[in-house]
Amino acid sequence: MKRKLVNIIPVLLAAGMVLPGCTKLDSKVYNQVLPSDFFKTPQQTNAFLAQAYTPMTNMPCNAVFQNNEVSTDEMVVPTRGNDWYDGGKWQSIWQHTFVYDIDNINNGWGDLSNGIGKCNLVLETLSGLPASNKPANADQVVAEIKVLRAYYYFMFMDMFGNVPLVTDFKTDPTKISQSTRKDVYAFLESELTTNVPLLADKSAATYGHMTKWGGYMLLAKLYLNAQVYTGTPQWQKAADAADMVIKSGQYTLTPDVLSNFVVQNENSTENIFVVPFDNTFIGGNSIELFTLNYNNIYTYDLTNTPYNGFCAPQDFFAKFSDADKRKKMWAIGQQYSSAGAPLTDKATGLKVIFSKYVRELSNPADSFKLAGARSIKYAPQPGTNGNTSNDGVIFRLADAYLMKAEALMRLGQMGDALPLVNAIRTRSGVPAWTVADLTFKNLLDERGREMAWEGWRRNDLIRFEVADGIPYFTGARIPGKAQDADQHTFIYPIPQAQLITNPKLTQNPGYSGK
Repeated sequence: MKRKLVNIIPVLLAAGMVLPGCTKLDSKVYNQVLPSDFFKTPQQTNAFLAQAYTPMTNMPCNAVFQNNEVSTDEMVVPTRGNDWYDGGKWQSIWQHTFVYDIDNINNGWGDLSNGIGKCNLVLETLSGLPASNKPANADQVVAEIKVLRAYYYFMFMDMFGNVPLVTDFKTDPTKISQSTRKDVYAFLESELTTNVPLLADKSAATYGHMTKWGGYMLLAKLYLNAQVYTGTPQWQKAADAADMVIKSGQYTLTPDVLSNFVVQNENSTENIFVVPFDNTFIGGNSIELFTLNYNNIYTYDLTNTPYNGFCAPQDFFAKFSDADKRKKMWAIGQQYSSAGAPLTDKATGLKVIFSKYVRELSNPADSFKLAGARSIKYAPQPGTNGNTSNDGVIFRLADAYLMKAEALMRLGQMGDALPLVNAIRTRSGVPAWTVADLTFKNLLDERGREMAWEGWRRNDLIRFEVADGIPYFTGARIPGKAQDADQHTFIYPIPQAQLITNPKLTQNPGYSGK
């Protein structure tokens, strides 16, 4: 049985919990729980905290994930006949011709600001409790929600640059201007360095919670990208934060990287911070539907037809050698039914054979519906409707190894970086590198192979362009189009819906629309 924070339906919804307010109740109420009668047990506290975590269930395959992957070299959503055009939004995201009315961009803004708002609500409720009614571990609980809020704000700043900085529940976020990226960075650094040491350690009870080690992973991410956010690198601080996780002794690399993404992955020794999912109780991880072909319904006996959308561009798929165990994350070639019979598409008569070829963004040919390797990194769960029980991985130890290695390389400590990278490579069955192999281009490719489709590729590519000049956007995506000279596509436009809702918002440079 999984130990999941979000298995507990927030009491706000289940029992109509009364929050601080101005309403006077003159009669007894029997279906509500007052704050003074709550927070008596760890279970009650967790039930209340759950609302701050529920926005995370949108992260593994919805707008934030899509925006951070489809805009990169490792994921593409081609228009297959009449499917997946969707007003041209997928082509726009992949080609970096972002416009402010793309619904994916607005949904990403909404998901992240929703998470921030839920954290602010929890923090304000806790701060309003008398000391006698606060949880026994109140300081730790407050620190946990502040670090979770920092995660939402990190992703928010990373995607949109200057964003509204709201740290209480009373302030209406639609009536304030953006804070600068540097100011948000400074806020995050202060929040994390203050609160991460207060967080709980890894235990069965903290599964799905933001723990101390998840907090240090977030701090490492912040420092690793400091040059992008502030103009000033912080490589040593990034290395030190990642090293806190590595030397904690709490996590080990699993022998098989893909075991971290199986249906029952709660026993992974490598995963640090995850979003718990359950096919029956907690939906949200539906990546199997987004990537698999319609005919794969028979491969896994699914109860919902896959959408035949997301796949790997040919050039990215080519980065995996045949010896690389990570190549098993891709479904390629002839597809089979659960009984082992080769699949044939009934509508076209074509054998269901996934080709690696997909460079164009649209093609009406029936064969193009089979183009592109499909991801089965999150192992599809047979018999499901798309909401699988694979917990979504946000941070894992391999990323700490690679972040520390990158920071050390940038500090000139190549000899210390090499064993960290080789630990990742040898785990996957590919030859160890020498110092001569340890170039930034090679490291970026290695991060691509190891972290493919985990939501970090855009973050990585932008950092490597800023630090090393390796292009995030290549002209090959649009024939004749040059590299984005002013780098304005390093952040997304402020969505149209947000500009309308909050007239104090200013559009990001390089974009039209207020």
